[in-house]
Amino acid sequence: MKVRSFLKLAVMASVLALGTSAMAQNYKAEYKMSLVVGTAFPWGKGGEIWANLVRERTQGRINIKLYPGVSLVQGDQTREFSAIRQGVIDMAIGSTINWSPQVKELNLFSMPFLMPDYKAMDALTQGDVGKQIFSIIDKAGVMPLAWGENGYREITNSKKALRTPDDLKGMKIRVVGSPLFLDTFTALGANPTQMSWADAQPALTSGAVDGQENPMSIFTAAKLHTVGQKHVTMWGYVADPLVFVVNKDVWASWSENDRAIVSQAAIDAGKEQIAIARKGLAEPGQPLLKDIEALGVTITKLSPAERDAFVKATRPVYEKWKKQIGEGLVASAEKAIAAR
Repeated sequence: MKVRSFLKLAVMASVLALGTSAMAQNYKAEYKMSLVVGTAFPWGKGGEIWANLVRERTQGRINIKLYPGVSLVQGDQTREFSAIRQGVIDMAIGSTINWSPQVKELNLFSMPFLMPDYKAMDALTQGDVGKQIFSIIDKAGVMPLAWGENGYREITNSKKALRTPDDLKGMKIRVVGSPLFLDTFTALGANPTQMSWADAQPALTSGAVDGQENPMSIFTAAKLHTVGQKHVTMWGYVADPLVFVVNKDVWASWSENDRAIVSQAAIDAGKEQIAIARKGLAEPGQPLLKDIEALGVTITKLSPAERDAFVKATRPVYEKWKKQIGEGLVASAEKAIAAR
């Protein structure tokens, strides 16, 4: 009986070893992570942190290489989500704006003047609305794991301080490839010009476009003051949460233990990335803005009445898109923000 028991244990050990070996063979030598920007930006830094945490915590079983500039889809930000779903991209930290053409509910975060402050954004991403959005992304064919943040998008230009919607009239403003952004800037009398971020910087340099809108961390890391962007208006009209995701086939190929490791690493990296994105803006006095002013940039802060004029001008866009996004989801978001 002892011999039989020993043989049985030996066979089981061999089977387990074969299973482990087979599992290891299913793992890729390298996983491709798509990012819009590099590690000089808080967004790209989040990818670096996530990749490093995963490599350390899996003892090298999962190695991730960063592909900034959405280079895996030839720089087209709006194709990124489809490429993840199809398996061209293994992992990504993506923008809700860039993925909104494939997942209409992600337009929620681009609703003009929905989220007035960081607490409002947190009320959505860290609450029931965030869970609903993750469920929608999951059903759309990609595995969401954690939230990150690109930040509140402020408007910059080379011409003048912007205090009223009339100040924007006729101004060429670079925007991302989103119909909602086109509608918003058209309602303000501007001439929105859609282009990728890779094309935007040369266009700003040449004067082909007058301005752009992006978080201030992008402004500083990209040194936009050197391409004529001498005026910044802090209007906080939309914010851009980021989503840490994995291709579903890749996700299924990992062991349950490694899935747990990758998921927790995404959550930890997301928290650290959000802190980096808010640095200098969430603190009293907003020291980052003082640094930007020292570069010869004029920063305009709107009074409540001035901001209300922009809110009023874009309200028809808000009402139009509420129906397209889903009135129930928008109502849940409004309720969560009111209760923050």
